[in-house]
Amino acid sequence: MKLKKFIATLAVVGMVAGMAVGCGSKEETAKADNGEKTESASDWDSSMDITIVSREDGSGTRGAFIELFGVEEKKDGEKVDMTTEEAQITNSTSVMMTTVAGDEYAIGYVSLGSLDESVKALKIDGAEATAENIKNDTYKVSRPFNIVTKKGSENEVAKDFVSYIMSKEGQQVVSDNGYIGDDSAAAYAGSKPAGKIVVGGSSSVSPVMEKLIEAYKEVNPDAEIELQTTDSTTGVTSTIDGSYDIGMASRELKDEETAEVEGQVMATDGIAVIVNKANTTDELSSEQVKTIYTGEALTWDEVVK
Repeated sequence: MKLKKFIATLAVVGMVAGMAVGCGSKEETAKADNGEKTESASDWDSSMDITIVSREDGSGTRGAFIELFGVEEKKDGEKVDMTTEEAQITNSTSVMMTTVAGDEYAIGYVSLGSLDESVKALKIDGAEATAENIKNDTYKVSRPFNIVTKKGSENEVAKDFVSYIMSKEGQQVVSDNGYIGDDSAAAYAGSKPAGKIVVGGSSSVSPVMEKLIEAYKEVNPDAEIELQTTDSTTGVTSTIDGSYDIGMASRELKDEETAEVEGQVMATDGIAVIVNKANTTDELSSEQVKTIYTGEALTWDEVVK
């Protein structure tokens, strides 16, 4: 436990004990015995240390986040991730949200389409994190969802499923699940072949891919599709080595990757910067987010005035 949080915890314990002795209230004593917080103890304190939560290396969400917020710099011609070593590392979208939901002083980031009511999304540079604001270019923290296939692959089920994803019907599934699809896509006119394929990669893309698989199997029940959730880098490398028939990446593809795979943008997604619902902060600037993740700002009152 960090020093400030330890001191704050001692202060809360002392306050509760003092109230119980000073006023002789059986109710307050019972609350202290049961470990319940009094109203004053539950107030959010901006002087507390920020719990910085990030994603693992290989995560497309992390790659897009550090690029969009400038949490990287060039050294010897290569981009270097400057995320503070104090950051807690999570390995999936769901773990990220659970971690932030369980810590009043935490900050993290997730796919906008995966956002739920367990956490609070902050405005960034005055704009709310919504699909509509991404469309009108007021919320600028967005990235592509790519699907990739190995160059020269002739798997008919993979080709047909990709055609479904990029069709009017597939893009409607994308839009219905909170992402931005292609409104001008043509109707699906595939061959509906039988067979099995493996789709794998980004945990951010997986939720909408699961919905696409369900929808596709309704029009092609002869297709068997296995979904594996890993990360963006694994999604691409496993497609190259043949472990996946279709890979998922929640970031831009690298030049060395496009030499091996064919990529298509299946959706546009925002990255929501999230905090615990007890946090009184509603908005941060891009620069403030950067100072947190590079370790320049250590407590909430250093960024929230």
